[in-house]
Amino acid sequence: MKLLVTGGAGFIGSHLCEMMLKAAHEVVCVDNFCDFYDPKIKWSNLEHCLQDNRFRLFKGDIRDRDFLDELILKEDYDAIVHLAAMAGVRPSIEKSQLYYDVNINGTFNLLESIKENTQEKNRPKIIYASSSSVYGNNQKVPFSENDPVDNPISPYAVTKKAGELMCYNYHHLYSLTVIALRFFTVYGPRQRPDLAIHKFAKLILDEKSIPVFGNGSTKRDYTYIDDIIQGVVKAIDYALDTKDRPLYEIFNLGESRTISLNQMIIALEEHLNKKAIKKGLPAQPGDVKQTYADITKSRDLLGYNPSFEFDEGIELFSQWLNRK
Repeated sequence: MKLLVTGGAGFIGSHLCEMMLKAAHEVVCVDNFCDFYDPKIKWSNLEHCLQDNRFRLFKGDIRDRDFLDELILKEDYDAIVHLAAMAGVRPSIEKSQLYYDVNINGTFNLLESIKENTQEKNRPKIIYASSSSVYGNNQKVPFSENDPVDNPISPYAVTKKAGELMCYNYHHLYSLTVIALRFFTVYGPRQRPDLAIHKFAKLILDEKSIPVFGNGSTKRDYTYIDDIIQGVVKAIDYALDTKDRPLYEIFNLGESRTISLNQMIIALEEHLNKKAIKKGLPAQPGDVKQTYADITKSRDLLGYNPSFEFDEGIELFSQWLNRK
């Protein structure tokens, strides 16, 4: 199999590239190495991939249509995993124009390039990285793929929902097969430094205060990176198995468990063997109260079977952090 991974130098992307290389597939990785966080981290993420001759890396931006056209026209991909995006809820409020530009226009460019540069019968299958943020503050839990997602509370959530809609439209008009995966709070080794678990762990180790927004009762369905990668690989296989007809499906990828912010801090304290210095702050706009995945559909159709308990995942993350 030949796979194109956009955003492949990031947290999830680099793990996916490594997994596919281990399975003897050919991987083409695209990343723009922007300064949202230190680009050196992304280069470090790809350290092992760059040693594999089945791996190729291109530095480029998904907003650059000419770049995408050249990349897609000259290759014959079996699947494209579209992870490239500006990430994060809170930053999207401050830089909403940038988020709309990258996440919406970039996704549009990719879909257009696929449509224009591939034959309908041989178009690559598309795996689109969506987010649990599209559910907003839905009162019904756990969140199901059939639930309404018409009330996003952050620009980031808007862009992910817009991406799903664009993917469906290209599926309907141009027979693209698209699987949209709604990720639920992914964590583990190489997690982005701005995300809560990584950020809090560093502050605890440095004996600095951690910002606790609200009363610590917000809950997240934390999903360990290995379980997410398992889900992505199964989604690729599922898409490739539907050769005779175009397909559009949405799947939740989570652990189907919830952990409160206070519980997360306690787990970090235990595995880092250090007490946290907490600084209480008001709740932040754009933050949802909880995320909780109904993974019945993913289990039934993909064979997705997450297996990492939160405590086990935090232990593995802590071991990785202490080795850095």
